[in-house]
Amino acid sequence: MKKLLFLVSYLFHPIFIPIMGTLLYFWLGNSYLAVEQVYLVVIQVSIIMVFIPICFFYLLRTMGKVSSIMLHDVAQRKLPLAIQIVLTALLLAKSVTADVLPELYHFFFGGMVSSALALMLALVRIKASLHQMGMAALWVFTIGLSVHSQTNALYLVAALTFLNGIVAASRLQMEAHTGKELLIGGLCGLLPQLVIWPYWL
Repeated sequence: MKKLLFLVSYLFHPIFIPIMGTLLYFWLGNSYLAVEQVYLVVIQVSIIMVFIPICFFYLLRTMGKVSSIMLHDVAQRKLPLAIQIVLTALLLAKSVTADVLPELYHFFFGGMVSSALALMLALVRIKASLHQMGMAALWVFTIGLSVHSQTNALYLVAALTFLNGIVAASRLQMEAHTGKELLIGGLCGLLPQLVIWPYWL
């Protein structure tokens, strides 16, 4: 069971949430892009939000700035979160724009706000669960997409609800977070997505 929960922590690491949200958007959303354009967006999100952050992580680890991809030490979170905010802003400015992909744009905008909240908390040495932040944001975005596209995604929402619980359990089992830190992280992910609902629903 411990090995399974350990695997869950890696499979649903916050670095993979952007690509998960993008794939869910094209699956549930009413995108009018051609298949080639969809592939291009997925590749751009993968490069900017997954591969570049991974490269930065290895650079930071080489420099001794971070010790683990899980960022257990709250002091080590500041620079990775700042980099994530900058990369998200770049994605929104150049690739996922509000006029072409409004739903996905607001998902990433909400994610950028969540990262900013987590960064501000890290500056005052308050540790928020980034795993729970990402999963909560993905959960709310999926609910919004199902409403927006009038798609019955009940089973998907239920599965994500279950996964939220599994990820929380994995973080507790690994002693990476307390219940309070999980709650703070969940709120950091959930609230920005809820606040921007009226702008795209």
